[in-house]
Amino acid sequence: MTGQQPHTDGPRTVAQKLIESHLVSGRMRPGEEIALRIDQTLTQDATGTLVMQELEALGLDRVRTELSAQYVDHNLLQTDDKNAQDHEFLLSACRRYGLWFSKPGNGVSHPTHMQRFGRPGVTMVGSDSHTPAGGSLGMLAIGVGGLEVALAMAGEPLYITMPQIWGVELTGELPPWCSAKDVILEMLRRHGVKGGVNRIVEYHGPGLAGLTAMDRHVIANMGAELGATTTVFPADDAVREFLRAEDRAADFTELRADEGASYDLDEHIDLSAIEPLIARPSSPGDVVPVREVAGEPVAQVVIGSSANPGLRDFAMAAAIVSGRQTHSDVSFDVNPSSREIFEDLTRMGATFELIRAGARIHQSGCMGCIGMGQAPAVGRNSLRTMPRNFPGRSGTDEDSVWLCSPETAAASALTATITDPRDLADELGLDYPVLELPAHASVNTAMLVAPLPEAEARTVELVKGPNISALPDFDPLPDVIEAPVLLVVGDNISTDDISPAGARALPFRSNIPKLAEFAFTRIDPDYPRHAAEISGTTGHVVVGGDNYGQGSSREHAAIAPRYLGLRAVIAKSYARIHWQNLANFGIVALEFADPADYDRIGVGDVLRIEGLRAALTAGSVVTAHDVTANVDIPLRHRLSERQVETVLAGGIIPRLAAAQAAREMSAR
Repeated sequence: MTGQQPHTDGPRTVAQKLIESHLVSGRMRPGEEIALRIDQTLTQDATGTLVMQELEALGLDRVRTELSAQYVDHNLLQTDDKNAQDHEFLLSACRRYGLWFSKPGNGVSHPTHMQRFGRPGVTMVGSDSHTPAGGSLGMLAIGVGGLEVALAMAGEPLYITMPQIWGVELTGELPPWCSAKDVILEMLRRHGVKGGVNRIVEYHGPGLAGLTAMDRHVIANMGAELGATTTVFPADDAVREFLRAEDRAADFTELRADEGASYDLDEHIDLSAIEPLIARPSSPGDVVPVREVAGEPVAQVVIGSSANPGLRDFAMAAAIVSGRQTHSDVSFDVNPSSREIFEDLTRMGATFELIRAGARIHQSGCMGCIGMGQAPAVGRNSLRTMPRNFPGRSGTDEDSVWLCSPETAAASALTATITDPRDLADELGLDYPVLELPAHASVNTAMLVAPLPEAEARTVELVKGPNISALPDFDPLPDVIEAPVLLVVGDNISTDDISPAGARALPFRSNIPKLAEFAFTRIDPDYPRHAAEISGTTGHVVVGGDNYGQGSSREHAAIAPRYLGLRAVIAKSYARIHWQNLANFGIVALEFADPADYDRIGVGDVLRIEGLRAALTAGSVVTAHDVTANVDIPLRHRLSERQVETVLAGGIIPRLAAAQAAREMSAR
């Protein structure tokens, strides 16, 4: 990877064009805060219930975006009435505030939005970290916390730090038995889960000609695992063809980088040199060639999720297992990513091939990707075409989840061992399947509920079952924090570690007091109890390593610990979305001025920070005194002036409420 200064007034990249056309304030200089006008929003049920509660708290009458859509794709296992309550609440909120509603079973949010609403040249924020999948259509699609999505719905701009633009040139063509998943796994092999932090990845070059819009979706989706702000592709002939097949040809607008455009960073991938790759447990960044781990026993194979959502992904798996039976030791699970794709898969006969081979066909939704069903056995390898394999995310605490392509997954389902599909092809004399996909999609819109007319929407009452709580009230930041350190955690702590996914916790996404009982329990089962015991005093502190808060955008990982009294996090570095979510709920995100000081703080140490409000306002330097060890720890923060105001107020909603009260007072 090489670096150079981009042109500021000359030819533009796709990302620069998207940002420039939506820039509300700030300069397009990496590291500076900018504000962007937002055209569309995406929410899903695991995070959307909080967003709707936030709209209510903000007093919004009707969304002010071009289009907002709410999907139900995560909480699909209705083992009791809790998820059903969420679904009813979300439908009523969509009717009240003017959103599209995608019913349970209609599909995973990202491919479904791509099929029905995504279009080149628009900006979108979503309360799901894989929202950047929309970049496959030439959109600027960014995953953020739910509160920022609610503000975008209210017509407010999105504030982000201007990223560097990372140009990745693709040349050549993918060889047989490799696909788009191997491309993004190659990026993760090279750069790990922090390689894209504060960067937009923009793919360009002649190699794009061999990648369909859905292939690009795979790559853009898992750009989130690099830590990237987002990923963008040009809107070219591949995008035109995709929209035409979806009966949306009129939504196409060509969007390409100008000739001679340059990037902050440059990289090259020769697609012809790609080989089948796989991410080992338990990080998307631990990537090796499949042949390096071939022969490892496999007990489960799951195909589906937003990371491999295209019709070709399912059809390829069906073609590989066609006429064969998957191994008796393997549970072969298939989760169609959208109802439309399921219909097309069935229309072309591939569903029957999967069933004959022993597949278990599940709902169109996220399912095992978020730990809602399909939990693997302890000590058994599960191969999945999913984006993440953080510990415990599958629903099994001690899991062994590997991430791979549909080709590798299907080959391994036949052998019950991790298998390079090229080796299986040689053994069985198989040719790489040539797929004949339908030229026109089924375009099934039966499970999309359109927004009500505004006059009718005003009469709708929100439906709130007993599992739908109100948002907690949070007080302003005190000037002095003297609090114990309840946890010291290592590098790459994910939001799954902080607020677990899975069938036990996920049904309580709308019930913060109950959800808080699960906070950090993967790390310390007693954390909620210890935090609750001292929450009435000055609260507590958590200390973290590098890339604290990676993974899902779920703001529950901020609001639940805040409910339990968390006032400050001190870490070596933060993942972008969680860092912003902490500020949104009034938690101070501080960083070690010297990372070596991380080792000086222990669990139970009492930290005292005096004059905190003044220190945050005056600059970036803060000092914590470790009362227990009697040493000073120099700290810093990267909060903007706007974020400092938010933290001081106790969060965005208290800040907006205070501003409204001040306006009303001055008007009297």
